[in-house]
Amino acid sequence: MTELRNVEAELAKFRRRVLVASVFVLFCFLLLVSRLVWLQVVRHDDFEEQAESNRTAIVPIVPNRGLIMDRNGITLATNYSAYTLEITPSKIPGTLEETIDQLSALVDIQPRDKRRFKKLVDESKSFESLPIRTRLSDEEVAKFAAQRFRFPGVDIKARLFRQYPHGELASHVIGYIGRINQREKEQIEEWPEEQQTNYKGTDYIGKLGIEQSFEQQLHGITGVDEVETSAGGRAVRKLASNPATPGNTIKLSIDIKLQKLIEEMYGERRGALVAIDPRNGEVLAFVSMPTFDPNLFVEGIDVENWQILNESIDKPLLNRALRGTYPPGSTYKPFMALAALETGKRTAGTIINDAGSWTFGGHTFRSHGDGGLGAVDMYRSIVKSSNVYYYSLANEMGVDAMHDFMKPLGFGQYTGIDINGEVRGVLPSQEWKRTYYKKPEQKKWYAGETISLGIGQGYNTFTMLQLAHATGILANGGIRHQPKLVTATQDALSRNWIPAAKEPAMNLGYKPEHVAVINRSLVGVTKEGTSARVFAGAGYVSGGKTGTAQAVTIGQKDKYNASKLEEHQRDHALYMAFAPADNPQIALAVIVENAGFGAEHAAPIARRVFDYVLLGQYPSEEDLVAVKKGQAAAPIGKPRKVEDIPWKTAAP
Repeated sequence: MTELRNVEAELAKFRRRVLVASVFVLFCFLLLVSRLVWLQVVRHDDFEEQAESNRTAIVPIVPNRGLIMDRNGITLATNYSAYTLEITPSKIPGTLEETIDQLSALVDIQPRDKRRFKKLVDESKSFESLPIRTRLSDEEVAKFAAQRFRFPGVDIKARLFRQYPHGELASHVIGYIGRINQREKEQIEEWPEEQQTNYKGTDYIGKLGIEQSFEQQLHGITGVDEVETSAGGRAVRKLASNPATPGNTIKLSIDIKLQKLIEEMYGERRGALVAIDPRNGEVLAFVSMPTFDPNLFVEGIDVENWQILNESIDKPLLNRALRGTYPPGSTYKPFMALAALETGKRTAGTIINDAGSWTFGGHTFRSHGDGGLGAVDMYRSIVKSSNVYYYSLANEMGVDAMHDFMKPLGFGQYTGIDINGEVRGVLPSQEWKRTYYKKPEQKKWYAGETISLGIGQGYNTFTMLQLAHATGILANGGIRHQPKLVTATQDALSRNWIPAAKEPAMNLGYKPEHVAVINRSLVGVTKEGTSARVFAGAGYVSGGKTGTAQAVTIGQKDKYNASKLEEHQRDHALYMAFAPADNPQIALAVIVENAGFGAEHAAPIARRVFDYVLLGQYPSEEDLVAVKKGQAAAPIGKPRKVEDIPWKTAAP
């Protein structure tokens, strides 16, 4: 009996164990089934998408960047295709240095290429493909292709490169593109999602000038290729494609041949010139000297060239036309005279005695050399450039009245030109001084500070763009047009030209008889005044005003002597002008830094600009040499026809 009970107990125990094991197996099976349901049913779409993405890849197609042209259709910025040798640092098995040394045996890699590549590595993420050499020859491509298996992480790509075919010409206007840096990537991440997507795969962006200001239009719309990939990640075949849309073409108002002439006339001198059509605000020339080669920046400028540009005392990277501020000197006097007429402070016939100096508050303000001009009316004050006339006028008007009149003319204001980076300059007022200075004793405006403002000195500092803009308003009878560099864009798909939007013109309400007095006086300057020798024999009548502006302040008892000053401390030469006088088609402002008198250095440049625009004449070779040296008056030699001047374009 005992044995039977033991057998039954063992069987019962065995059955319980089988039951537990069965339940456990069933539970595991249910887990497996549920997992399969989760993977095969619930997550089916997700895993199918992942599997498809492992098999396919979405490759962005970077669009061709839009062209930039001058007003006559001459290409100023274009693209060309070339092979580039690129390295992805994260895929390199050894060190970058070893890989580059081995590549140098196949492809010519110069020290400057290595320095530029190192700079790109420092600014980029390790998984990005970075160029070590561009513009590979067919022979170099073949050599590397045969040895490619030795270099994981290194590849040859066909890329479009930006090219500025005229090199340094008009570089401050055109600007340049460069590789997108980390700061710009962070800015792009803050853009709307649509714009961010449009920059997928894009390595370059506009950095300066029109390239920067019109980046969105020039960039185009990024396309995509859907490709099937191998296990190694290489494209096997294209599955679908949505082509990229090229960027729009930008047409400028600049006449690049005129721009070239002006830059050539400057020679080794520094300065700026802005020429505007006063009838519509179109900028005909926008010159800043010295200039630079924008092609240096496209693939990342090397350290050596960057130091040369950045550390030069001549500041070639400074856009003097847009960002350089200078006292206007005597070119300010015509606007002061117009202010006197419009505010009723003086009439054209008011006589002021110019005794050679003017004293206020115990301070003697110098005038014309060591002698005076005697009795001076408004016409003579401009033609002979009387300082005393405008010292006393400034005292009568006061700083705030001058500020209020000059502000609508654009002095000390943003003109709204369609290029980034414009500076305001300084049009002083009592409010400006209270805001600008921190110390209480510096905030007070003193009456003596007003006097020198009348002759364009003191706190007055303006850009050549502002002076040209104001000259255009005066030439146009008080009607103001916003300066514009871009006249139209061409849609990449329709090929239709779309005119650039324009701000409506504004009439400042000057009395025509007052404007006529000033313009007649400015014509007098070219007939019997300081620029008469320069405009002798001109085939048109122009109006203008020379100016000399201090670069540094000299002592009250000291007499200006250029020979005793460093070259960068000497006075600036200025000229503002318009032509023809009876129907102005061009207005300009020009400065030659540290050159001295405007009649000797600035006015001769203006004369040749007018001859080009109005007569279609180009200076003779001997005349160009004289202008460059600052030894020119009226043109010498036989002028050439503009259309006969050969035009060369640099090869890529």
